[in-house]
Amino acid sequence: MNAQSKAVKQRQPQSAYIVEPSSNHIYSLFLLHGLGSNGEKFGSELIRTALCSDGQSLPELLPGARFIFPTAKRRRSSAFGRSKLTQWFDIASLDDPAHRQHTQVRGLEESLYEILKLVNEEADKVSAHHVLLGGLSQGSAMAAICLLYLQFPVGGFVGMSGWLPYRNDIHEALDNVSEDNIFEDENPFDTSSCAKMEDQDPIFKAVDFVRDLLGGDNQSPSQSALATPVFLGHGSADEKISIELGENARDTLRKAGFKVSWVAYQGHGHWYKVPEEVNDIVAFMRNNMKWTVENIRSR
Repeated sequence: MNAQSKAVKQRQPQSAYIVEPSSNHIYSLFLLHGLGSNGEKFGSELIRTALCSDGQSLPELLPGARFIFPTAKRRRSSAFGRSKLTQWFDIASLDDPAHRQHTQVRGLEESLYEILKLVNEEADKVSAHHVLLGGLSQGSAMAAICLLYLQFPVGGFVGMSGWLPYRNDIHEALDNVSEDNIFEDENPFDTSSCAKMEDQDPIFKAVDFVRDLLGGDNQSPSQSALATPVFLGHGSADEKISIELGENARDTLRKAGFKVSWVAYQGHGHWYKVPEEVNDIVAFMRNNMKWTVENIRSR
C-alpha cells in the first residue's frame, strides 16, 4: 500500500479499503457499503463479483481508476435493539426510513463531512468530473445526501438498492417552489431578480433543506451541481429496501432537476445484479459520464 493510501486511512475514523489503479491515476470512485458491513468486505466482494457479461471486472475496464471504499463508524442501532453496528447513520426502521428520522441526523452529519473531505481531496488530484460517488443500500442513501450537499458537480452518482433520507421533507420543500412567473412586469436589469430566481429554483430548495438539517454553511451551491448524472438501480423483489423507496428517491431527485437513469431489475433482491446491473453501470459511465471505459472483450 502506498503513502497516499496510508494517509487516507489515517484520516478515516475507520480504515478505508482502497484498490489502486493499474495505470496512471485518472478516476476516483467512492462506493459506500451497506448497514453492518465495512469497506473491505464490501469492496473486495464488489471487485471480485461485479463482473460484466464477458467476465471483466471494473478495475479491468477502468485501469486508471482508484476505488475507495470507506468504512462507517460503529453506532448504536435503533432498528436492531441498540446493538452496535457499522452504519453511516442510525435508522429506526428499514421498512419506513421516515420513522423517528430525527435519530439519523447526528450520523448523517458526521459521515457527510468525513466523506466530503475525501471527495474534495480526490477532486483536487483528478478533477471533480473524474470522481464517482455512490453506494449500496444505506451507502447509497448516505451518498445521496452528499450529492445534495455538494457545491460542485462530480462525474456521476451510482445508487444501488437504496433510498433518499428525509425524502418526504425534501419533496415537500420542492413542492413549495412557486410556479408563478415571478419576473412578470419586473425590471429585467434589477439584480435582485437573480436572488428571486435562486429562491424559486428546485435544487436550491433541496440543498437548503439538507444544509439546514445538517448544519451547513451559507455558501450557495453552483447551479452546475445539477450536471451530475445519476444512475439508480433496484431489484423489484428487494426484501430489505422496497423498490418503492428507490422509486421515491428517483422521483425526488428528478423533481430537484437531476437527470436520473433508473433501472428496475425484475425478480431481483437486495444486491447489485450480475451481470445486468454491472453492464448498465459501465454503459452509464461511458455514455452519461463520458468516461473512457475499456472496450468489453468479446468471447
